Amino acid sequence: MAEWWVANEVHVLRWLHILAMVYWLGGEWGVFQTSYKVVNPRLPFEERQRHMETAYRIDILARTGIISLLPLGLHMGYLYGFHPLGGGWLALMWAVYAAWFALTWAAYATRGKPIWTTLSGIEDWTRYILIPLLIVTAITSLLGYGPFEAGPGQNWYAAKVLVFGCALIIGVILRVVMHEWEGLFRILAAGPNEDVESRLEKSIRLGRSVAYLYWVLIAGACFLAAVKPV
Repeated sequence: MAEWWVANEVHVLRWLHILAMVYWLGGEWGVFQTSYKVVNPRLPFEERQRHMETAYRIDILARTGIISLLPLGLHMGYLYGFHPLGGGWLALMWAVYAAWFALTWAAYATRGKPIWTTLSGIEDWTRYILIPLLIVTAITSLLGYGPFEAGPGQNWYAAKVLVFGCALIIGVILRVVMHEWEGLFRILAAGPNEDVESRLEKSIRLGRSVAYLYWVLIAGACFLAAVKPV
């Protein structure tokens, strides 16, 4: 088994990386389409709630894909020789990922409960820390200062990290939109409210407008990994 893993490690990681990307892209499209029903004031409130619940169930798969891409990509980066952090560093990275995975699903499972605010806030902060870290390390690598190897035929890896970091910024905006859904729907549960409907429409309009850029960035990351143009 150990010999098989050594021979196939990078192939298995690549397969999982593709699956994570598919769930990310497909999940975001599912949430995008469901949002049309969520904000439709002509539908009964209970039906809109069901559509919102569907959106969250789809979104958790996309979020799982997002957080899985990073350790998978860094692990493959080590195997491809783009950075020297193997051994204990990889073990630590996967341990952190396991905690991040547990936090993400715990926040999803406790939605609507008092603890959700705390768990969701911690989950948000993981992105506030991670985004500048990814963008800065990608830029310094492209400038030749590391930590990722960069040069002719190697720049694509650091460039992909940069695009991924930028995509996470859009993801944060979309998370803010979905957080707002929770508060607005609690108000709508008490009865029709034109002001809340207006705020909900503006919120979704923002989410939809940035979603197009989101897909461009996701497609760009896929292009860099598949074609390796730089």
